[in-house]
Amino acid sequence: MKNKSIKTLKFIGLGFLEPLIHIIDGEERRKNATRFIKGALLPLVSIFLFIFLWHQGAMALYNSEANDRIEKARTEQGEQAALDMKACIASGEVSCQPNTLPSPAKVYQAYIALWQDHLNISEKKSEFKDKVAATNAQREAQGLDPITYTGRPSFLDQIGTSLKTVAAGFLLAMLIAVPIGIVIGLSDSLRTAFNWLIQIFKPVSPVVWLLLVFMVVKTVITDPSIDKSFIISSISVGLCAMWATLVNTSMGVSSVDKDYLNVAKVLKLNIGQNIFKIVLPASLPLIFTGLRITVSVAWMVLIAIELLAQSPGLGSFVWEEFQNGANDSNAKIIVAMFVIGIIGFILDRIMLSVQNLMTFNKGIA
Repeated sequence: MKNKSIKTLKFIGLGFLEPLIHIIDGEERRKNATRFIKGALLPLVSIFLFIFLWHQGAMALYNSEANDRIEKARTEQGEQAALDMKACIASGEVSCQPNTLPSPAKVYQAYIALWQDHLNISEKKSEFKDKVAATNAQREAQGLDPITYTGRPSFLDQIGTSLKTVAAGFLLAMLIAVPIGIVIGLSDSLRTAFNWLIQIFKPVSPVVWLLLVFMVVKTVITDPSIDKSFIISSISVGLCAMWATLVNTSMGVSSVDKDYLNVAKVLKLNIGQNIFKIVLPASLPLIFTGLRITVSVAWMVLIAIELLAQSPGLGSFVWEEFQNGANDSNAKIIVAMFVIGIIGFILDRIMLSVQNLMTFNKGIA
């Protein structure tokens, strides 16, 4: 039972809790306590240190800008104006507050405000749904589309949109890169022939891919009811992120042990059986390594692509808050930054867990 619990913790990325289980069981308590301190408590200390330094830096920048405002008022309008500005800043009046790096407390307040805003929007959606329920039932009976809520999305709605976009882009990248990588990996001639194309297109900026996809999509899709921004964003994400999977799949297939291929010849396996029974199982570790990189790249380029494609996701949220310039905009941007980082970490852990499950590769990431 204990070994099963330890394996589960390692599988979901919580292996640093293993020494705690040994301590509870009374096994080498001093040694396991040291391991637990290094694996869990030291990172916790570093988090508090980070928050402390962040708070100190934010206060230093706040005081610096506050002093600059006071001195500017004194220079341009006189001593009384400087005193009024100082009193206004001390009172917490929004109109005269320095707009610089927010402290951890302000970022937490912004997080609470975003959560409350999500609850308010969810309540409005629920009220709207109840209000138009009878009308939508009639429209459905007539074969018409239902009336949907068209208000602004909440922060959580925008997170959901970004996750859908990156999932669609990742799926597209996998469907393109894995088959092509297998074909190229099976032939030295094809690898040599197409290597130039991979090396040229791999470093292309997501902005360029977005513009190229935009030109194609706007020509091909003319129906105004179709969400073009989502299609453009997901395809651009897939094209930006697919190259790591393509290269790793090709490498994995080309490096399959020749003995396995000779066994396939002896067994007279056809090409399909050869790929699915010999080549793919042997190539899975490298393929999943490529897929992990693809997920990371997809999530990383998503923000810029959403911003330019005007897709209602996290990229759009960050840009709107930057353009808004409100007193809490910087704090909301930092909330988005942490959310983006945490989701990226979770996506990587999910891919690592799937890789361990599919390839039995228990190495540490």
